[in-house]
Amino acid sequence: MSIFDQPLISIGIQADKIRRNLWGKDTFYVKNLHINYTNICLNRCKFCVFSRRTGDPDGYLMSSEDILNNVRIHGKETKELHIVGGLHPDIKLDYYTEMLSALKSEFPDKALKAFSAVEAEFMARQSGLPPEKLFSRLKAAGLDSMPGGGAEIFDEKVRNIICPEKISGAKWLEIMETAHDSGIKTNATMLYGHFESSMDRENHLLLIRKLQERTGGFNAFIPLAFQPYGTVFDSNSPATAVDDLYVTAAARIILDNVPHIKAYWVMMGEKTAQIALHFGADDLDGTIVQENIAYAAGAKSKRGMTETELRHLITTAGLNPVERDSFYIKVA
Repeated sequence: MSIFDQPLISIGIQADKIRRNLWGKDTFYVKNLHINYTNICLNRCKFCVFSRRTGDPDGYLMSSEDILNNVRIHGKETKELHIVGGLHPDIKLDYYTEMLSALKSEFPDKALKAFSAVEAEFMARQSGLPPEKLFSRLKAAGLDSMPGGGAEIFDEKVRNIICPEKISGAKWLEIMETAHDSGIKTNATMLYGHFESSMDRENHLLLIRKLQERTGGFNAFIPLAFQPYGTVFDSNSPATAVDDLYVTAAARIILDNVPHIKAYWVMMGEKTAQIALHFGADDLDGTIVQENIAYAAGAKSKRGMTETELRHLITTAGLNPVERDSFYIKVA
């Protein structure tokens, strides 16, 4: 029987016990800024409303100076820059390394969490470098860690429905393993609430757990609720709060070797994310400032949140807000 077939309250109690044994009442957040450097993407995944084709009038590519200006204006107080974008066919490896170098030079105190496994695999193919050499170049330029996007759901039948153009789940795991072996910590994700079964969810979590057993390279797991609005799956019902809580609790129980589980308020919504803090999650992510990708697909939450608002969500949930940096070190 799948863990998702057990009563929600039952696994919620188990997950909350694990969370409290690990972190007590401490609940983490980070002052971060999301930067989406381009919306032009070769993949054009069916569930993505954010991406554009080359030549589309609303397609864009930010220069390094554009990105620096964005941080100067919106990211003065941030500890982490979360940088992801599309697979732009016309940019080379130098674009990415120059971006990282420019940011690290002007903002040495900000951690650069950049590029999903999908982007890294694309860079490796475009540059002709094996992934381990690619990661060496990116680290030298200033890369500190990687986000967990692009995992979606590992089951290939479901993956072929929602994102057949994207690298396989096996390739995602392979790229992440290479990143970990290169000394780069990453996050992991799962996109749920579309065509996956309970066993697809459980198997996805188990594969992340097995990789963590080998490498210890995952900092956190982030459940991502599917946003159907504006996609070819617009008629699908979105993930429910029950889905959100089931996935959060199951993740905390199965991923007993991954330190942190996030309640990503952007996709869950602020109120469900608050409840998820009692179903195994110990991290609300961060201020974000301006979220673009989920918002394009109809996310109903705010596009950014103040530190005061984040702390209020945590304290009114009866927990202790703790500001962290990108590596979960408490900020004094």
